[in-house]
Amino acid sequence: MTHSGPPPRWEIVRDSPSPRAGCSLAQVSRDPTAGRFPLAVWNGLSISDGEVSVAFKAVAGDVDRAAGIFWRYQDPNNYYVVRANALENNVVLYRVEKGIRLSIPPKGMPSRSYGVKHAIPGGWNTLRVIFQGKLFIILLNNERLFEAEDQTFLKTGKTGLWTKADSVTYFSDFAVSGK
Repeated sequence: MTHSGPPPRWEIVRDSPSPRAGCSLAQVSRDPTAGRFPLAVWNGLSISDGEVSVAFKAVAGDVDRAAGIFWRYQDPNNYYVVRANALENNVVLYRVEKGIRLSIPPKGMPSRSYGVKHAIPGGWNTLRVIFQGKLFIILLNNERLFEAEDQTFLKTGKTGLWTKADSVTYFSDFAVSGK
C-alpha cells in the first residue's frame, strides 16, 4: 500500500458476468482514508517497455470509485499508475515518486491539465497502457484517450493493480507483455 490507513483486503470474488469464468480479484476494504492506495503487485515479470491491461468493474465507493494499473514499480512509493474514476468520470496518469502522487498532463494540453474527462460506464471496462521509453499511450475500452511523456522511471519494474480509499473494485483479465 502507498501511504497509511488500514491494510487493503484483496479477495477472489464470484461475479456474473465476469470476463473470466465468473471469478475476479477484488479489493473489498472500504476504508475512506483519501490518500490510501491499495496495491496488488504481480511478481511474475519486470519490464521497462510494454503493455499492461485489465478489465475492471467499479462496484462501490463514496470517497472514490477508482481502478488503476501500475508499471515500472520500484517499491510502494515509486511507480507510474493510470486510473479511471467512476465518480469523477475521468482518466488520469500519475507518477508516484517518494510517496508523492503527481499527475502527468496529456501531450498537447497545458501543464496543469488533470487527465481527461471521460465517462466510466457501469459494468465492465478495460483500461490499458502502452509504454516505450518516456512515452505512454492510455486507452479505455479500446479508445485511445491520450498520450503523455515522463522520464522519471525508465528502468524495469513490476506491474499490478491499484485502487484508492474506499473503492471496491473488481479486476479480471490482467495482461502484461514487454521486455
